[in-house]
Amino acid sequence: MAYVTTKIEPIERSIVLAIREGEPPAERGVRLAGYARQAIAEAQEVNRRAIGRVPPHETFVDGRQGAPLESVRPDGVIVAEFELLGELFAWIGDMLVKNSPVLTGDYAARHVFFADGVAVDPGGAVPAAGEYVFLNIQPYARKIERGLSGQAPDGVYESVALMARRRFGNVASIKFSFRSFQEGGITAYIPTGTALMRNRTKRGRFAATPQAMAEARAREHATRQPAIVITVR
Repeated sequence: MAYVTTKIEPIERSIVLAIREGEPPAERGVRLAGYARQAIAEAQEVNRRAIGRVPPHETFVDGRQGAPLESVRPDGVIVAEFELLGELFAWIGDMLVKNSPVLTGDYAARHVFFADGVAVDPGGAVPAAGEYVFLNIQPYARKIERGLSGQAPDGVYESVALMARRRFGNVASIKFSFRSFQEGGITAYIPTGTALMRNRTKRGRFAATPQAMAEARAREHATRQPAIVITVR
């Protein structure tokens, strides 16, 4: 028997359809389309149970976006890609608020979301980025992460990152880390002064003095805040 495989994403499942010997190509395509429709419905239900609603998805039939399932070739492939990044961002933002210690409400209100270092609304149209970051811009966020709040003895960001990784680990890479927040955005990690001076010199730029680089590095280190870092697989 020959086999045709359809993959339902982001649920890590490969669905294999056995092709009956001697089956006419036209009947094979119809059966593949019906099998794919059933598999997509099952994936929708799995996602509904996982996140509480059915996320939107795009269907590709032999690489053609939105084409009718019945137009699949007898030996073709149907792929359904579910959009879960928006669900991931909204879920993390909600869980950060729910797990925030409450005294004045300032900490819970100061979770900020960044796409490649630029602040964006996690509930809005999030631009494509190489790195997405949640962090809290309150100065005492690091103390809370060390468990110095009786309401959050295990911290907030590391715990939420772990829960998010368990729930959405097949959608993106999610980790707890630290990022430097300066002047309304995230500042990139600053390497040693010598290395950065050498890199800038190769690019034909002005090389900062070792003292200036040391000061910049110290500032970057001093302004690091607990963060959840997300990169798309």
